[in-house]
Amino acid sequence: MMRRFSRVESAGDLLGYLDRGHSANRENRWTFEIAWEAANKVGGIYTVIRSKAYVSTEELGDQYCLIGPYKEACARTEVEEYEFPRGNPYEAAVNAVRSMGFKVHTGRWLVDGAPQIILFEVGSAAWRMDEFKGELWNATAIGVPHLDIECNDAIILGYMVATFMREFKDSVEIYSKENDLGPARIVTHFHEWQAGVGLIALRTRKVDVATVFTTHATLLGRYLCAGNTDFYNNLDKFSVDEEAGKRQIYHRYCLERAATHLSHIFTTVSEITGYEAEHLLKRKPDIITPNGLNVKKFSAIHEFQNLHAMAKDKIHDFVRGHFYGHFDFNLDKTLYFFIAGRYEFSNKGADIFVEALARLNHYLKNQLPDVTVVAFLIFPAKTNNFNVESLRGHAVTKSLRDTLQTIQQQIGKRMYETCLAGRLPESTDMLTKEDMVKIKRCLYALQRDGV
Repeated sequence: MMRRFSRVESAGDLLGYLDRGHSANRENRWTFEIAWEAANKVGGIYTVIRSKAYVSTEELGDQYCLIGPYKEACARTEVEEYEFPRGNPYEAAVNAVRSMGFKVHTGRWLVDGAPQIILFEVGSAAWRMDEFKGELWNATAIGVPHLDIECNDAIILGYMVATFMREFKDSVEIYSKENDLGPARIVTHFHEWQAGVGLIALRTRKVDVATVFTTHATLLGRYLCAGNTDFYNNLDKFSVDEEAGKRQIYHRYCLERAATHLSHIFTTVSEITGYEAEHLLKRKPDIITPNGLNVKKFSAIHEFQNLHAMAKDKIHDFVRGHFYGHFDFNLDKTLYFFIAGRYEFSNKGADIFVEALARLNHYLKNQLPDVTVVAFLIFPAKTNNFNVESLRGHAVTKSLRDTLQTIQQQIGKRMYETCLAGRLPESTDMLTKEDMVKIKRCLYALQRDGV
């Protein structure tokens, strides 16, 4: 269940933030979404942010902006770089942080809605890491080990974002006066603990912007689930400080918990995650904001059905090639199951998926022996080489398909010429010895010695 933002007196009024039909420009509303996975594909949060970008830009226009780290491998294919126009509050804030030595990339993310995006090169501010860590310690008493590179990067990015937001707050006030607008209302929405450092910095520096923190799954919860614990039945019994210390993530846990408690609005993406956060992070979510898919593009039923049929034909072709030489099942009685996610065997449920397949296999053997299940486990991981046997399978099945299509055309031509001569075609006239040789060659190529 979802509800509106509540009034936040210390950071401006968020009332009406989600009211449609109002101009964000006229109301002087600005929204920033900060995440480690903005234009940086790592896991599921990338998909969440990408899928909501179209709706966000439709509602807020260019007063909606994404912020994240600059990762060249992703950015060079996903971001069209350009500079903000002169007089724009974004431009003034970007120039201000650039004058401090920060390297900043600006442009549009090439996804539906083409939202504006600002990406910071973490390495350009690495020389200030000790300063940032000192400020964090003095404000929160959270210390970070020097060898935790991922956490070091999160701290650098967080303070770069906080510095930018302070400059933007100053520049947008000047912009508001010049354009006779009311007080600017700025919302900063942070995803997960890596981006949450920026929220901590904003609050400890007392920058007057509204802050929202969303956790998609608690950090400690991920580690506990991966450790073969009866997680949900013991949520209220865990000693969180002790468990985080055992796993050497106490500093990360402290950052996540600090961001949770310092945020004006705390959200999670499901009821179960909210229950988890209540016990592990010691704060109940203000709002549940379920993840979802934008299915508007599939609103026409016939279009969806056509896409489904085309996709299923492609999967059929893949299965024919992959199981060549052992293809003894009916594709019309074949079910396709999929699981996908980060390469975490337990956290992403691959262990349960495999166990369920084993039980299903036993059931099908006894009850429905003519039904086949093909399961796809899709996890991004490093590979050493191509699967040569699979490539060979696709090659020989394609060769068979092309050969049969050629023979079909020739048979049609022979039938046409035979009928023109006033005779009924016979089977011996249709399939020649040369055709049989070609088919036998393809069949021999389909033979397979391996499993």
